Amino acid sequence: MQPVFDAAPREGSERASQVRQLFSEIAPRYDLLNHLLSFNIDRLWRMKAVRALSWERVPEGVYLDACAGTLDLALELAKRKDFRGRVIASDFAQPMLVRGAPKTDRMNISSVCGDSLQLPFSNHTFDGAMVGFGVRNLADVRLGLTEVHRVLKPGSRLVVLEFTDPPSRLMRMIYTFYFHRLLPVVGRIVSGHPWAYTYLPESVKEFPGPEGFGRLFEEAGFHDVGWKLLTGGIAAIHWGVA
Repeated sequence: MQPVFDAAPREGSERASQVRQLFSEIAPRYDLLNHLLSFNIDRLWRMKAVRALSWERVPEGVYLDACAGTLDLALELAKRKDFRGRVIASDFAQPMLVRGAPKTDRMNISSVCGDSLQLPFSNHTFDGAMVGFGVRNLADVRLGLTEVHRVLKPGSRLVVLEFTDPPSRLMRMIYTFYFHRLLPVVGRIVSGHPWAYTYLPESVKEFPGPEGFGRLFEEAGFHDVGWKLLTGGIAAIHWGVA
């Protein structure tokens, strides 16, 4: 029987099980809430993340979408006009992949249920990799980045799209009020989950800022590391080269 958790994920051995269960339970309403709670800005962010991947370098290559969720980021790459490659979408919450599968009909996207801390792929498999709003959910962020580095071909790029705290004091005040007061209430009502959208702002608060995250990229073996803030700094695109 699957364990039942009634509180937000904690650090330690239970975190992976809690996060997997959380996303499995909210999968039916995940896309609706993503677009609703971000006012559809998340679509633009994904477009920019795919642009930062520099997939044009190898348009016929094989690309990894890790922590793929309901496959929106994989789809954003696969539908590019000159993209002739394949996207492998990996996530350890099978219900998320199942929920996203109908959106990718006739697209060159394959789904694999796999843990990003122990990716089920050989060394140097991919011509690029991306993660959309999934890295902060990993029990060990550095290990997750190291695993992605392992499966990338030398010279390939990893792009990570993630929430962050805005540098502007005014934007941070607005963002904090929305993230910690309004979002949990709306998320709880729409998803029916008691703490999933309380966990979201808490996970962002605990996540390192762009400089700290950049150091984790470098510790995992990436070079030419950089980042760009989006929408006043409430999200950021991070990148590094294997």
